[in-house]
Amino acid sequence: MSKPSIPQGTRDFSAETVQKRNYILNTIRTVFELYGFQPLETPAMEKLETLMGKYGEEGDKLIFKILNNGLAEPQNADKAKAGFDKLLQGKNTADLTERALKYDLTIPFARYVAMNHGQLTFPFKRYQIQPVWRADKPQRGRYREFTQCDADVVGSNALVNEVELAFIYHTVFTKLGLKDYTLKINSRKLLAALAELCGGTDKMMDITMAIDKLDKIGLEKVKAELEQRGLTAAQIERIETYLAISGNNDARLTALEKLFEGNDIAAKGIEELRTVAGRTKNINLQIDLTLARGLNYYTGVIFEVKGPEQVKMGSIGGGGRYDDLTGLFGVPDIPGVGISFGVDRIYDVIEELGLFPAELQLGSKALFFNLGEAESQLAFEQMQLLRDAGVACEMFHEQAKMDKQFKYADKKNIPYVIIIGEREAGEKKAMLKELKTGKQEAVAFDELAAYLQLRNTKTTK
Repeated sequence: MSKPSIPQGTRDFSAETVQKRNYILNTIRTVFELYGFQPLETPAMEKLETLMGKYGEEGDKLIFKILNNGLAEPQNADKAKAGFDKLLQGKNTADLTERALKYDLTIPFARYVAMNHGQLTFPFKRYQIQPVWRADKPQRGRYREFTQCDADVVGSNALVNEVELAFIYHTVFTKLGLKDYTLKINSRKLLAALAELCGGTDKMMDITMAIDKLDKIGLEKVKAELEQRGLTAAQIERIETYLAISGNNDARLTALEKLFEGNDIAAKGIEELRTVAGRTKNINLQIDLTLARGLNYYTGVIFEVKGPEQVKMGSIGGGGRYDDLTGLFGVPDIPGVGISFGVDRIYDVIEELGLFPAELQLGSKALFFNLGEAESQLAFEQMQLLRDAGVACEMFHEQAKMDKQFKYADKKNIPYVIIIGEREAGEKKAMLKELKTGKQEAVAFDELAAYLQLRNTKTTK
């Protein structure tokens, strides 16, 4: 029999890891709600037609498809074989698969809005914290199952939404101790204008998908890919000129105005960037013209967050404006904008930098020793009173030598042990010992909860 294992690109989470993840998730959730966002959850799976064609050529390849039920039954053998043959040719067939695990939270959200737009109050602000799945090649910071945290606003064209989302990033990363993050922004309108300069808007996806790989493969390979996609040497030179624009935010905007002089869509994109950058001067925001985000649905300002330089990690957040995403589902003209946090990568960054608070180790505050039948009954009564008072505690499961019970508390990082023997029972007091210092003292039963609550407050400050 082979050793038990889990699928590549997935992970088990220990209690310590879950507590650290919850610290991140609760921080993000608190900030979302501070800005007026309300929670939403959607199913783990969506209809395949809901997802396909929404993420670009590369994204569609990473969608986990779910086989239809009953394909293994004898009467379906021929149908299954025909379905697999089509799948091997790169074609999807309803005979084989009609559903898929969700690739992100944005498309399912757009589907939800399209289904429920008659009952929603606009602007509709929602946040969503759920796992998503991608059939990607696992590597550091890249998983096949991971958690996304999204915040989106639909039903509003106002740029104040982009400004608020930038501040949400700033607030969350500051609270998590990642003050050296960098929030990069660009506009898909500039990329559309660049496509016009290079012969037509039909070239936009070719340009965007190539530029989106710049960080990974470098400029020369991007130029080679653009050539493979049919762009001429002159068009590639214009793209290179665009990518070479540098300087501070104001300098980049000035250079863009010169490059795109007379182009209306570029002028709109430049004005949007100028507004967002101008209203977020006290956060780490940088206009990055190499930022493309390869997803099809973005139409305006786009975001991407990089962690501190000393940690070599990909983006830890991203998003942007998508002004007709619900139009994909037959409900046009509902503008939207949203951002996402990459929780798993954020975890890795905080862990590497040692920024998790020391007091995150939760669990039992105290262990009641088991010293016999009568003593354990009394200890159980006192333990329930502590639990009623909100103090997490437990009792050793059986009567055993004290050394064994001390070792159990030490291995579980339980800070206090509570000993109630025959003498303590008669005095209605418990012997309470702090393992870290070795200090012990007798505490009256009716004072135990207040005593431990006070020390819990001191240790978590």
